[in-house]
Amino acid sequence: MKKLTTIVVVVLCTCALAVPALAEEKYPSRPITYSIAFPPGGQSDLEARRQQPYLEEMLGQKVIIQYKPGGGGSICWADMVKQKPDGYFVAGINIPHIILQPIERGNAGYETEQIVPIAIFQATALGLAVMNDSPFKTVKDLVDYAKEHPGEVVAGGSGTWSGPHLAFLQFSKLAGIKMTWIPYKGAAPGVAAFLGGHIKVTMGNSNDLVAHKDKIRVLAMGTEERFKHFPDTPTFIELGYDMTASVDRGMGGPPGFPEQAVKVLEKACLDIASKPEVVEALERDGFVVRKMNAAQTAAYIEKKKAELIPILKEFKTK
Repeated sequence: MKKLTTIVVVVLCTCALAVPALAEEKYPSRPITYSIAFPPGGQSDLEARRQQPYLEEMLGQKVIIQYKPGGGGSICWADMVKQKPDGYFVAGINIPHIILQPIERGNAGYETEQIVPIAIFQATALGLAVMNDSPFKTVKDLVDYAKEHPGEVVAGGSGTWSGPHLAFLQFSKLAGIKMTWIPYKGAAPGVAAFLGGHIKVTMGNSNDLVAHKDKIRVLAMGTEERFKHFPDTPTFIELGYDMTASVDRGMGGPPGFPEQAVKVLEKACLDIASKPEVVEALERDGFVVRKMNAAQTAAYIEKKKAELIPILKEFKTK
């Protein structure tokens, strides 16, 4: 009988250890770390800072924002998947970046499947732009020049094998041209380089294009219909290039992230994205509101994987 009792105790202890780390009556009961994969001033940072006061009010806890830029986001996500899955460490996730990095790098320090989706709440369309004083007045001007001067046009933007880079590659392939791509650690340094004249063309996020619309000329937008902030700018589709381009942003957790925490954070993120003042600010600043729950986010990631992996593999073989 004593032996049986011992076995029962061991089994119960083992089961207790197997329960997800979140085993508290009220979640959250302490501060949450929110890790951002790109430098301060970029779209991911802007959205996290917008969410921060709302999250703290809704959750009743501090939300501590930290930055781990580099590697097209892979440094942050590699760090995130190693964190204790107790509900107190989350990271901003960017699509397609979380899909592209493991495939391109081979060893990005994480796999897309390790990230537990919580929600998608915001996006930016991507647009091809030059400065106002550029000799390129239209996409045709740029394409004609690039065909005559392969590699001479210096373009740039956020990251390598990121959403902007992939859009740049898609456009270059469809146009039959070769340009030089300069990657930056995030959107903010990429915009600074563009405005400073270090690159002549950018594949930029819509909110950055809107913020600097008086200084730049947007040649084409990656939307399905004309973007309301640039009604005179054609879409790539209108110009005969079969492509759309955007970056979607959300929140994810490490492997084993507790279901209870997912539900609490999912609701908070979507409630924030539904607030009239948030929607107004997002749309005013050139963002696109997205409201996908955890299940919808997971399905969307799978859809984008099926769409993008063949494209990425095609570019990698060249």
